[in-house]
This record gives sequence, C-alpha cells and structure tokens, in this order.
Amino acid sequence: MNSSSNDLVYFSIRIQEFLNISFPEKAHDTLFIERRALWATETYERAFRLGDSVELCQQVADLVLFKDLHFSKFDTVLQVVSNEFVSSIFDEELKPFALRMLSISEVIFAKYSLSDDFAVSIEYNLLYTDLKERIANWIEENGCR
Repeated sequence: MNSSSNDLVYFSIRIQEFLNISFPEKAHDTLFIERRALWATETYERAFRLGDSVELCQQVADLVLFKDLHFSKFDTVLQVVSNEFVSSIFDEELKPFALRMLSISEVIFAKYSLSDDFAVSIEYNLLYTDLKERIANWIEENGCR
C-alpha cells in the first residue's frame, strides 16, 4: 500500500468518524465520504510536494475534508434535547431520540440561512427556541418513545 492509499484510508476514517458523531444523516453517504477523502488526500499531497510542513499539509487537507461541516443540525437538536428534555428521556436514548427529532425539525431549519458560523449568530437563539417548541409539541402529541 503506497503513501497515497494510506492517506486516502486515513482521511476516509476521519470523515466517517466525524459524520457518525455530528452528521449521522450523512454517515452512510459513501460517495460523499469517498469524494471528501480523495479531495483531502490530493490537497495534502499537493501541499507536501510544494514543500509545506506536515502540519500545514494537514491543516489545508482538513479545510477541504470538513468544508461546510462546522454547523451540525444534529448537534443542535441533540443540544436542545439534552438541555431541555433530559428529565423525560434516559441518557442512552438521547442520541437516538435526537436523530428522530432531526427529521421533524427540518421544517424549522429551513427557515434559517445556515452557515458554518451560524452557532455564533444572533439568529441561533431564535433557532434554539423554535426547535425547543417544535420538539415539545412533538413530545406532547407522541410521547418520548
């Protein structure tokens, strides 16, 4: 296995692990994962050939590997569920419940112009409140299970 193949495997594993945690809705998109890993590998190798340090090569590869993946809808829903509904949901059920709530929350997310820095915007608090209300209504109608 050559260096390029090792890099491709490395970047594939990194993006897969990240998606599993923060973007479970993308975690099974093999084409997305393959493209990102290949793009990061090519970027890393290009920077290395230009004489950049390994640290800088890693940084530029990370820029393309995680492009547009800084704001996570799932992490936001999980935060709302964990902060607001933890007394109603067992700890081991938080992530699966948040994943279910992600799909019913898409209508809320569609009202906002999401970007990588959305979590530090003024509108984030409005989104949080809208999500809390949407999830509370869903729980009232359906229960927590």
